[in-house]
Amino acid sequence: MIRISILLLILVAFVSCKDEVLPKPKAFLSLEFPPADYVETNLDCPYSFDYNSIANIISPKSSKPCWINLNYPKLNASIFITYQEVNNNLDSLLMDSQKLPLQHTIKADYIEGDVYINPEHKAYGMFYSIDGDAASQAQFYVTDSIQHFMTGSLYFNQKPNFDSIMPAASYIKADIKRLMESIKWQ
Repeated sequence: MIRISILLLILVAFVSCKDEVLPKPKAFLSLEFPPADYVETNLDCPYSFDYNSIANIISPKSSKPCWINLNYPKLNASIFITYQEVNNNLDSLLMDSQKLPLQHTIKADYIEGDVYINPEHKAYGMFYSIDGDAASQAQFYVTDSIQHFMTGSLYFNQKPNFDSIMPAASYIKADIKRLMESIKWQ
């Protein structure tokens, strides 16, 4: 009788203590960014472009005029923009700007370059989208091939973790494309 009781107790313990595996519902991080509201720059520089109004234009203390930072305080990111005049040095400017994205190949999972051509605004360039834990998530250059040359790089003010910054990077990449599409040389 004791054996049957112990056997029943063990059987009840095994039947009642089974771990039922239930699938977890899918959950996605819900980040909402404000719709982009673009305004034109009003700088004393030989260029103008549209930028997202959530960004602040900062002129860093530098000896280089018309070098600016577009700071995105809510996204903890900045686009560093440099400007140079072309003085028979277009080849070296192009080589330097094309080398910059390649410096991120060690950490990048993928780098894609898109050619940009806008004959109406005399703007030609490249947009590099960088995926992975690289320091910069996007880089670009735009030139008129005669007098003006602009480069830009997107950086986040934190250690790169692509999974975390990807939504914000995608949002700002759209702003960079708008910047390139709207650039006007003076």
